[in-house]
Amino acid sequence: MNTCLNDLHGKKKIQYIWDYYKLPAIICLIFLYIISYTVYGHFTRKETLLYTALVNVSASEPFTDELSYGFLDFLDADSSKKELRLYTGLYLTDNPDDPNREYTYASRIKTVASIDDEKLDVVLMNKEAFDAFSQNGYLYNLDKLLAEEVPALHQQLAPYFVTNTEILEDNSEELLLDSSAVYHAETAEYPMGLDLSASPLIQKAGFQETVYLGIIKNSPRMHTVFDYLEYLFV
Repeated sequence: MNTCLNDLHGKKKIQYIWDYYKLPAIICLIFLYIISYTVYGHFTRKETLLYTALVNVSASEPFTDELSYGFLDFLDADSSKKELRLYTGLYLTDNPDDPNREYTYASRIKTVASIDDEKLDVVLMNKEAFDAFSQNGYLYNLDKLLAEEVPALHQQLAPYFVTNTEILEDNSEELLLDSSAVYHAETAEYPMGLDLSASPLIQKAGFQETVYLGIIKNSPRMHTVFDYLEYLFV
């Protein structure tokens, strides 16, 4: 090889080297890219302090900034290292005639997946979405939770508790097989939502309908959730 390489000059020499080392060079470049990307991601990845979602609620960009960056300012957190993840554009409905059924299905899948992955802590929603989250048993009993964990916050927010119904068990599967069957269900009622009408931040946003807040039962970031409640009612 050395003899051949010494006999070549200019472009032919470069072409010979490229042809001979092309595959090892490509492999090395790919390997270096993967290492660089991994190292860059490690040093630039932000810590997510809280996962929140707007469901069946449309909001302006300034309002969503207040829900996220405003909360980071409230905590005096460095936004270059920490973040609040806010899911927007989620839409849930049980209306069988809804024209956006595919979009609704995609929203439902994303919501359930986020809950299963423990990447959803707080939900801001309208009444229809509040009913859906309540019936499926996704929401904490706020009266019990706040009374046990943050009594002072419980006293402040108790006037805004909203009771809803969780379906513990029903015969919906039976109805699919027998349309003549009568629907019946075992349910539980408890305060699982907050009416946010008294929140200064929500008032400033000017929503035409009531916005409710619910806390997801499997949230592993409960202390940050309590901070978020304080922020909304400052």
